[in-house]
Amino acid sequence: MKSTLLSRRDLDFLLYEWLRVEELTKRQRFAEHSRDTFDGVLDLSEDLAEKYFAPHNKKSDANEPTFDGQRVTVIGEVKEALEAFAQADLVGASMDEELGGAQLPVCVAQAGFAYVSAANVSTSGYLMLTVANANLISKFGDQQQIDAFVKPMLAGRFTGTMALSETQAGSSLADILTRAEPRPDGSYRLFGAKMWISGAEHELNDNIVNLVLAKIPGGPAGTKGISLFIVPKYLVGTDGSIGERNDVTVAGLNHKMGQRGLSNTVLNFGEGIHQPLGEAGAVGYLVGEPHRGLVYMFHMMNEARLAVGMGAVSLGYTGYLKSVEYARDRPQGRLVKDPTTPQVPIVQHADVKRMLLAQKAYVEGGLALGLYCTKLIDLQRTAESAEEAEHVTDLLDILVPVAKSWPSQWCLEANDLAIQVHGGYGYTHEYDVEQHYRDNRLNPIHEGTHGIQSLDLLGRKVTQRNGASLAELGRVVTATVEQATAAGGEAAELAGQLAAAWQRVLQVTSAMFATADTEATLANSAIYLEAFGHVVMAWIWLEQFVVADGQSGDFYDGKRQAARFFFRYELPRTAPQLDLLEQLDRTTLEMRDDWF
Repeated sequence: MKSTLLSRRDLDFLLYEWLRVEELTKRQRFAEHSRDTFDGVLDLSEDLAEKYFAPHNKKSDANEPTFDGQRVTVIGEVKEALEAFAQADLVGASMDEELGGAQLPVCVAQAGFAYVSAANVSTSGYLMLTVANANLISKFGDQQQIDAFVKPMLAGRFTGTMALSETQAGSSLADILTRAEPRPDGSYRLFGAKMWISGAEHELNDNIVNLVLAKIPGGPAGTKGISLFIVPKYLVGTDGSIGERNDVTVAGLNHKMGQRGLSNTVLNFGEGIHQPLGEAGAVGYLVGEPHRGLVYMFHMMNEARLAVGMGAVSLGYTGYLKSVEYARDRPQGRLVKDPTTPQVPIVQHADVKRMLLAQKAYVEGGLALGLYCTKLIDLQRTAESAEEAEHVTDLLDILVPVAKSWPSQWCLEANDLAIQVHGGYGYTHEYDVEQHYRDNRLNPIHEGTHGIQSLDLLGRKVTQRNGASLAELGRVVTATVEQATAAGGEAAELAGQLAAAWQRVLQVTSAMFATADTEATLANSAIYLEAFGHVVMAWIWLEQFVVADGQSGDFYDGKRQAARFFFRYELPRTAPQLDLLEQLDRTTLEMRDDWF
């Protein structure tokens, strides 16, 4: 029986036929690996997802964490799943061997993790945050911090979080108020509160490692005065033993429409409920240098943004596969006007085919984009020259906001269509697709809203280093166009459409920055992100079409048909959007509060 989590055939196509990840084993970092080890990770991940994560997906949704004023309780199956994942040595799958990691390519590790996210995105959230937390500390922390916190996280003894937002600040981190007061021993005492902190309180393992943004008194104003601190739930002794409870307390839980199994908290620091070492304030340890906290945190934020995009893909993908299965099994209606003939499965109806094909285009395209970006991380880590590192970094920089936001929008749309395919059953609890939609609806907000990503793309990434990132993306798009053009036939036809769309993006981008009216340029940045993302996805689909071109079999026929659908139904959406952007329309800017 085929999995309804992800398509292994599609993963194999993307990893081995398109991205050619086996070539990474020629690089020293991955020399100990082979296709056999890569396949083993995928097999193991699917097995864990089916046995430990999927079975309690509905239960954790119906029985979200509870808070009795002192403790947060999570259903026991979550702990069992996390322990199984850790015992399989997958927490540090892509991390250095010297830390206890397996040193796998990130793209292979993330392909495996997509199974876990598709099975239970709430429980996988504890793991995603832990891995990103460990990666940050291992990059910017000192050896003592790595030994005390990273290695236990990789072993499954600790979990990790990121604590950025505050009630009065929201996404405007310049306005955070949490302060960190230095102490003679080199530690700090933190005072303040954080909001929307996932995984920050539970009793699933020995300790929770909070990465907290705070300001040291006397530092620069705004974001330049933000520092980063490790603030554990329990202090850790030099021998690794668990010590006193830190002055980190939960004020309450946030109750979400989806991803309910992942505890989401309001955290207070320095309330005096606990006084570690006999002094008020939460004990914190500075990561790196003072006032560079946001620079460090972006390492975790960007990793989390890509993970959110992949999580959105996973939810969209499993919803797609379940709606295909339902459409094949559900008889309803007839293709001829003869009531005496048997009903046909709804998969034979044209509009159902349209909805399934749209889902296929969104989720398979989104998965390809996410895996492409994670391979860029592997190339960045193992760059064989400064030039290669620069090119890869430029390309990854401009794709991150797209890889986070495009799947969060369009794989959510896939979930919406999955409900529609199910008809009335689609919005009942008996079927999974309604939960997938609710779970996925958080992703357009998680790790920066569409608006924030769009401002990052248009206001920073497009223009950074004199347009180097945009030029690098243009280089790879042009290379694909030239390859498809040389192939001739339908590939060349699609290449012409992509080339025209990309040139239109460049023309509009240039026109938007030809004026000094920055306010008008950025006013419709969300429209720019959507149009830009769709053109990027057309490039991703042309890449897949070229690999599938000339191959025989249902799988390759399906790939080509999904590419055709995207170019005929989706890419044309960008034309009116780009026309609007070129005009620097001020309708939204000129709207007044009193007119709403």
